[in-house]
Amino acid sequence: MDNPRVTIRDVAARAGVSIATVSNVFSGNKPVNADLRARVLKAADELAYQVDRAASQLRSGQARVVGVLVPDLDDVFFTSLVSQLEVLAQKDGYDILVASSRDDLGLEQSRLRTLLAWRPSGLIAVPCSDALPEALRHEIGRLPIVFADRVPPEGSVVDTVAIDNREAGEIAARHLLAKGHRDILVAASSLAISPIRERVRGACDLIRTMLGREPTVIELGSNADRGAAAFLHWLERHPQPSAVIALTNVTTLSTLSALARMRIDIPDPVSVVGFDDYPWMSARKTGLTAIRQPIAEIAEAAWNRLRARMAGDQAPPTHSVLQAGLQARDSVRDLAAGPERGNSHDPDPHPNLEGAAASPKAVH
Repeated sequence: MDNPRVTIRDVAARAGVSIATVSNVFSGNKPVNADLRARVLKAADELAYQVDRAASQLRSGQARVVGVLVPDLDDVFFTSLVSQLEVLAQKDGYDILVASSRDDLGLEQSRLRTLLAWRPSGLIAVPCSDALPEALRHEIGRLPIVFADRVPPEGSVVDTVAIDNREAGEIAARHLLAKGHRDILVAASSLAISPIRERVRGACDLIRTMLGREPTVIELGSNADRGAAAFLHWLERHPQPSAVIALTNVTTLSTLSALARMRIDIPDPVSVVGFDDYPWMSARKTGLTAIRQPIAEIAEAAWNRLRARMAGDQAPPTHSVLQAGLQARDSVRDLAAGPERGNSHDPDPHPNLEGAAASPKAVH
């Protein structure tokens, strides 16, 4: 016969405490002093006790769980965001349920309905589009919700956290212009996504102002392999640019893959500024200059807003905007330099472009 399931009563008896104390240790509803907490956790570990989340949810009417919805778990940016949120949630005694919409509006509705069926304490979502997901329309004002990353610049009906995407695009363009580049290609994922449009706008407005001509923009999608094929197709039919601004980490991979397939070296003849700064970008033979999003700060700001809402904050929606920064390495050739100077690791005449991420600016 199988051993009977260990209950909260068994843990209480083993630790020599009340059932209420054990419940408070695992639920976090009331503080428990360190000694009692340690005894309860030791007893639970010895008995291999597992918290019955379903029973807890039935009693409270709500799970100590937060839903997290992202567009694509193959995208390193979103997996990094989930990882950061998981750590923050755990510190506050929450578990997270993660779902991916695969950047599909129909699947997004299905995933949201599944997450909502758990009756979570709150939800952090990166929506597929600029529109409020239909599944959330009746949750506004009832369920604490925070939108992250893909946020229209004019804000939303819920709290939002994002970078200044227009500024991020401008920083990349200004760096290339300062290095003497004039034939700059802007590689976007999808112009249907507002943050990408804002990055394109920031880069293109500055290039147009400085050079007096319209820059070329291409869309590569959100799949690295298909994006590489699309860029390869473009390169085979157009004059080679002197530089490329890739506006997501996926389009950065697509750009590098297409250039490699055509055996085009970086930074000469083609320079590249990527997006999202990850360890592999500095591990390359030619380190990649990239726009760095403050992923830890984005996650922290989103979690803090959600935590405040779950605690009862009824203030109007807050829109937090963080600044991206430029991590300059060796993937940008300095065309403005004389022959005695080197490539992009030389001092930038515009040091203000190298700024690190700043604290969020609250906009109501």
